[in-house]
Amino acid sequence: MTLKFSAGALAVTMSLLISGTGHAAEIRVSPADGTEKLIETFIMVEEGDTILLGAGRWDLADGLLLDADGVTVRGAGAEETVLSFKGQTGSGEGLLVTSDNVVLEDFAVEDTKGDGIKSKGSDVITFRNLRVEWTNGPDEKNGAYGVYPVSSKNVLIEGVTVRGASDAGIYVGQSQDIIVRNSLAEFNVAGIEIENCYRADVYGNMARHNTGGILIFDLPSLPQQGGHDIRVFDNSSVDNDTPNFAPEGNIVGGVPMGTGIMIMANRNVHVFGNRLANNGTVHIIVAAYPEEYDDETYMFVPRGVYIHDNTYGEGGAAPDNEMGEIIAGRTGTPVPDIVWDGVTRIPEWLTWVAAENRLYIDEADDTTFANAKMISHMLLPWETSPDRDISNHAGSLPEPAPVELPQDAEG
Repeated sequence: MTLKFSAGALAVTMSLLISGTGHAAEIRVSPADGTEKLIETFIMVEEGDTILLGAGRWDLADGLLLDADGVTVRGAGAEETVLSFKGQTGSGEGLLVTSDNVVLEDFAVEDTKGDGIKSKGSDVITFRNLRVEWTNGPDEKNGAYGVYPVSSKNVLIEGVTVRGASDAGIYVGQSQDIIVRNSLAEFNVAGIEIENCYRADVYGNMARHNTGGILIFDLPSLPQQGGHDIRVFDNSSVDNDTPNFAPEGNIVGGVPMGTGIMIMANRNVHVFGNRLANNGTVHIIVAAYPEEYDDETYMFVPRGVYIHDNTYGEGGAAPDNEMGEIIAGRTGTPVPDIVWDGVTRIPEWLTWVAAENRLYIDEADDTTFANAKMISHMLLPWETSPDRDISNHAGSLPEPAPVELPQDAEG
């Protein structure tokens, strides 16, 4: 692609080159300067520089790329500075970051054809006070992910709002040392999803009006798997009542409308202090990966899950889709607050599961529970009923250490 620059854009290029030779620069750009200047700024920014995006709206036809280390991109606010990709000609991200020590804050990205804001291979990256939105509402043609760090380390997501993602609003994949806090995810398929990650704290968030509120997954055949040490606490996952609009073939396409928190095939997951209400299928479900796979190293069942001290409102009265029908077929309606599918590896089904790999629950006395005992039901359908005795899961697990990020230490 050949870029043609106006005289103003060439002037800013020279300014950037001169300032970059000395010390970190503050580069101010406003919509009045035009999109060429914005594109040139992202191309020419140097390590340590700060890009200050003025208030107003940019209409962009192509995505932006940031590959310089130590850069801060700061707008005037998530409602004041808007990067609109409604006229985007390609199918890529709105903003792709491939560098380290990056801060993105106080601006919005709207209506991307692909993902909203993505980082890939970044170490120490902060997403703060951002808004990513598809303004036409839930639609399978929307981009898959809103805020999307993948294969990254030391990830901080805070004060972020995402609406309308056709897969997950806030999605962290194959990454390590993650904090997602004080954010809002609504009208997405999955509100917040942590997938194939090591060490994540998800807290203080609101997930509402999604298909599913918070998903903790581990999937096969990915470069990083064996997700572990995840804490999900002090969140609200409520009113998740948006019909599933994921494109056909997406793994989240099987998530029932009205799922509060779903834990699938992950290890050492602690869910506590959360508020769950008005989720039509189930508040919390713990499940095995349901599809066939060829990955011999993959562990398809969850290991070491501890659920405690959550509060539960009404829910489970309107199970959705095939999964919801299967759950309700085993447990009846309303579906209990907590459901475990009861799937274990066959050797463990025949013998026992090691203490560190079990499901433990410590909730208020009025909390309802069912082990659907799906393996037993498949093998002995004529005599197997769900186990509703929550006391069979009494006990606890050592809590993972809080995630510590360099960003917080610097603050």
